Amino acid sequence: MRLQEEDARLKGLANSSISIPTNPFAVVTAFFSKTLAITEFEIRKLRHDPSELITRAIQPLLWLLLFGAVFTRARAIPTGGIPYLDFLAPGILGQSALFVSIFLGVAILWERDLGITNKFLVSPTPRAALVLGKALSASVRALPQALIIYVLAWLLGVKVNWNPLALAGVISVIVLGAALFSTFSLIIACLVKTRERFMGIGQLLTMPLFFASNAIYPLSLMPDWLRVVSLVNPLSYQVDALRALMLQGGVSNFGLAVDFAVLLVSTVVLVMIGARLYQRVVI
Repeated sequence: MRLQEEDARLKGLANSSISIPTNPFAVVTAFFSKTLAITEFEIRKLRHDPSELITRAIQPLLWLLLFGAVFTRARAIPTGGIPYLDFLAPGILGQSALFVSIFLGVAILWERDLGITNKFLVSPTPRAALVLGKALSASVRALPQALIIYVLAWLLGVKVNWNPLALAGVISVIVLGAALFSTFSLIIACLVKTRERFMGIGQLLTMPLFFASNAIYPLSLMPDWLRVVSLVNPLSYQVDALRALMLQGGVSNFGLAVDFAVLLVSTVVLVMIGARLYQRVVI
């Protein structure tokens, strides 16, 4: 039944994409319309397994409740004068978006085995719209976990910034970060082509991305070589922006403009690469 529903959705997507507009505005509108159609198609899968949202939230909760509760007693960590738990909460929020997104490649490989990818590829939908739509669906999956982390952080006494503009900024950062790492995951899936190899590489990359960032400790504690790695790690810029927006009196070390620019440019570049590689997943 589920495969029949997805097949019907794919046929509808293909049929709705037959006409090719020539007006530049119409081209852009059609591109984003197809992107949102792919995103909606991916989100509909959550209806069949909504428990995924809850199970994926367990690990971030453990980090806040256990790791945060212990290390908040350590006074030697230079967190800029804020409690360590306040410092940690945005880092765990960034980690949550990373962990949700980095295994999108497994779903891509499942779709290939079920024949869904071939149906995507023969449709007139642009490859970039396919990749971006899947990336945005990962962003939507990350938002419920962000809500859970926000509520838990508030209950634990973290000084959360509830300003509507700050909340909108946090949502934007989560969407960009999740889109970036999910596209990165898609690229890996296109290159390795087997679920077993992907799982091994995914596990290999997730921990270094997390620990080689400013998520759980400041850059000033890192040795020089690790600081350099952290500065080219997009997660560091995502967490930096989250600290500035999520916390009362939060400050961005890199500058919010730099944080958003790095995330946006990295996402655009990876979407372009993913669009070129997407068809290789079936070769």
